[in-house]
Amino acid sequence: MIKITTPSRLHITLIDMNGEIGRVDGGAGLTLSSPNVKITAAEADEIRIEGLQEFAGRMIKAAEVLLPEEKGVIIDVESLIPAHVGFGSGSQAALAVAAAVNELYGLEKSVRELAFVVKRGGTSGIGVTAFEKGGFIVDGGHRFKDKGAFMPSAASRVPPGPVLFREDFPDWDVVIAVPNDKGMHDQQEIDVFQKFCPLPIGEVREVAHMVLMKMMPAVIEEDIESFGAAVNHVQNVGFNKSESLIWPDFVKSIASFMRSRSYGAGVSSFGPVVYAFVDNREEGRQLQAEVQKMLDESVGGITMMTRAKNSGAEISNI
Repeated sequence: MIKITTPSRLHITLIDMNGEIGRVDGGAGLTLSSPNVKITAAEADEIRIEGLQEFAGRMIKAAEVLLPEEKGVIIDVESLIPAHVGFGSGSQAALAVAAAVNELYGLEKSVRELAFVVKRGGTSGIGVTAFEKGGFIVDGGHRFKDKGAFMPSAASRVPPGPVLFREDFPDWDVVIAVPNDKGMHDQQEIDVFQKFCPLPIGEVREVAHMVLMKMMPAVIEEDIESFGAAVNHVQNVGFNKSESLIWPDFVKSIASFMRSRSYGAGVSSFGPVVYAFVDNREEGRQLQAEVQKMLDESVGGITMMTRAKNSGAEISNI
């Protein structure tokens, strides 16, 4: 029997949604210690999902494309990452099952091979690398001639982009707000990409400059002030700026408040998750309590305080 605990991820920014120089996508993101997908898996003659059922269909599909002929698997789902809020839940659920089948049946596939088979990482490779290695990640996107169009990961059929940079993230606290709402997904996501892309090349260059010359050095130098400033900057340019046009007002209010009380804050992926970086645990707890009050007085939801995870999914025999 195999036990797997995945991380989750924050997607901080896409880099190039213009494609002028022949590549698209690329992005920067961060692996989180929690929330998690936790499953146990055992060999069987059938495919069966026990426990939590929200991702049962996706998990069954992930198992089906990898299982040897006439083999099955029983997956017991202990915990899941909230869906369609910005944590990369779909990738982690699919990869957890794929990794379980890979281990149980000795398929010897790499994480990136598994991701391609279960159709994850077609726009952002952050979630795939988070599962594989953890840490702070920058990926290099895809050749536009291979991808053919601007589209989200769920609609893309290309492998995850190359990892350009992966570094252990400093031991800073991350305050998270998870409003009781869902972000754009499925056809809605596709429509947003088609509406806003290609973005102006000047904005792409601005995002790339900020990621390369401020965000990445700040991680290496453990400079939370510069890192937070870079996070704040990329919220207002490039694809994040386009996404901000469709954020609900409560997301904008929470993001603005968290930014005023931290080194930097942003909305992960299509949201509605909002995150902020702090280096004082007491101040982080106070911010968490104040944001929880904002949620309670609006749409509801939960807050949490977590940290980065500098390793990938935990896989063990039990």
